[in-house]
Amino acid sequence: NEIVCLRSVSVDLNHDASLLIDIPDALCERDKVKFTVHTKTTLSSFQKPDFSVPRQHEDFIWLHDTLVETEDYAGLIIPPAPPKPDFDSPRDKMHKLGEGEATMTKEEYTKMKQELEAEYLAVFKKTVQVHEIFLQRLSSHPVLSKDRNFQIFLEYDQDLSVRRKNAKEMFGGFFKNMVKSADEVLISGVKEVDDFFEQEKTFLLDYYSKIKDSTAKAEKMTRAHKNIADDYIHISATLNSLAADDMTDLLYRRARALADYENSNKALDKARLKSKDIPQAEEHQRQCLQKFDKLSESGKKELTSFKGRRVVAFRKNFIEMAELEIKHAKNSVALLQGCIELLKSN
Repeated sequence: NEIVCLRSVSVDLNHDASLLIDIPDALCERDKVKFTVHTKTTLSSFQKPDFSVPRQHEDFIWLHDTLVETEDYAGLIIPPAPPKPDFDSPRDKMHKLGEGEATMTKEEYTKMKQELEAEYLAVFKKTVQVHEIFLQRLSSHPVLSKDRNFQIFLEYDQDLSVRRKNAKEMFGGFFKNMVKSADEVLISGVKEVDDFFEQEKTFLLDYYSKIKDSTAKAEKMTRAHKNIADDYIHISATLNSLAADDMTDLLYRRARALADYENSNKALDKARLKSKDIPQAEEHQRQCLQKFDKLSESGKKELTSFKGRRVVAFRKNFIEMAELEIKHAKNSVALLQGCIELLKSN
């Protein structure tokens, strides 16, 4: 099955007019989605001012992973990778509907088929939306927007030939997450030295819980309003993009750097007591302090910037949602008034 989707409603997170990115259309072929990534720019680092390239989900994951693995970006908020397209649920429902066609009337079958097609299209449009938001968050970032791999992703007009991770690499990623979880337990005992980050950590834990709940309710609202589901897609997608995983990752990396610095102080004290390897211990302490200070400085800027983006995104989307509710309410009123007039005339 092939579905070509043109975007209907967009949440524009482009802040810098010098680099504007959108995904105007996409093609779905079974489990693969081919996105058309369109870029308009006035930056001299690009060869053309206006161009489009085809990209698949694996290309987005490659871009995200290269950013996360870049040491210089440890103090930055890396936007979370868009989730893998998943059409299994609507596809399974469509298959079951086909099997039960003989037991239904033609009208029942047609109605259910239309509902399932609408559900499939809604999932598809949301998939496009979250991939677009990921790119727009990168393009609006003062540092990440200049990343060389990001430019290659946007500009290289051939297949990136990004392969999927093999089992060994996937296990490596799983192992890294286990190490991180163990680290979080260990560094939870490290006393925070900056009230700013302590307050941010408390806020983000509460914020993440509320966003998760709001996202679930937005999904429920989308399912309940099938006739206007398209209009709610961008609300749900933006709530997903505002989830706090990427911010807590930044706090984790900084806490890890603080723990490393405190351990380097202990190692230096031991070296001085033993009068052995003091220069090496001093150099290690200096490097740990330098890294911690760098992460703290960039982390404050990132988290402060995030607050501004969060407020702007929420405000924009709630205004759009209210306008859509008013629009559909007016349509419902007009329909009912028409029915009343028709009944009166008869």
